[in-house]
Amino acid sequence: MDYSVYLVTDFDLARGRTTRDIVAAAIRGGVSCVQLREKKRGTREFIEEALSIRELLARHGIPLIINDRLDVALAVKADGVHLGQKDMPCLMARQLAPKDMIVGISAESLEDAIQAEKDGADYVGVSPVFATPTKTDAAEPLGLDNLRRIRERVRLPLVAIGGVNAGNAATVIHHGADGVAVVSAIVRAPDPAAATRNLLDIVTQAKTGK
Repeated sequence: MDYSVYLVTDFDLARGRTTRDIVAAAIRGGVSCVQLREKKRGTREFIEEALSIRELLARHGIPLIINDRLDVALAVKADGVHLGQKDMPCLMARQLAPKDMIVGISAESLEDAIQAEKDGADYVGVSPVFATPTKTDAAEPLGLDNLRRIRERVRLPLVAIGGVNAGNAATVIHHGADGVAVVSAIVRAPDPAAATRNLLDIVTQAKTGK
C-alpha cells in the first residue's frame, strides 16, 4: 500500500466545499489514501458519506480508511480503519475485522509504536510530529528526533501527521516516514488538487533523492 500522501478529511475546514468535492480534487492531484474523519456526524450520516466516498475512491483504486469507527468501516466495507490510543485496542479490532482489512494505529510515543507492531497493526500514524490546531486533544508534539527513533525500532510503514505541510514534508520523509498525512494542507487549500500534487512531488523527490 502507498502511504505517500494520505488525506484526512475535516468538513469544518473545507471552506464550504463538501468532503466529496475535496476528495475528488485530491484524487486529481494523486492522493494515495483517504481517511474519512467525521467527529460530529451521527452514525447514519457517517455511513451515507462513507458509501459515497468509497464509491468515488474505488474507481481509482484508492483505499478508504475510516477514522475511529470499526463498526462504520465494517458496515461500508471500507479498506481499513484507523484507531487512536483511546479507541478500540488493536488486538480487539484484529479479532473483529476481516483478515484483509487495514488497521492503522496512532502512536504518541515510541512505546505506542512498538506495541502497535506487536498487536498486528498494518501501519503506524506517528502523531503529532509538530503542533497542530486541527486536533485539539492531541498529545505533545513528538518532533523529528522521536520520529527517527520510532523508525529505528519499528518495521511497519510510518505515516507522519500533525502540522505536516509542503514546507516540512521532505524533512519528515528524511527522518523515516513513509508518507505524510495531512488535513489542512489539502482541505483548506484554495486548490486542493494542486496542493495534493505539490505534496506528492515533494514526497516523491524526498524518497528518490531526485
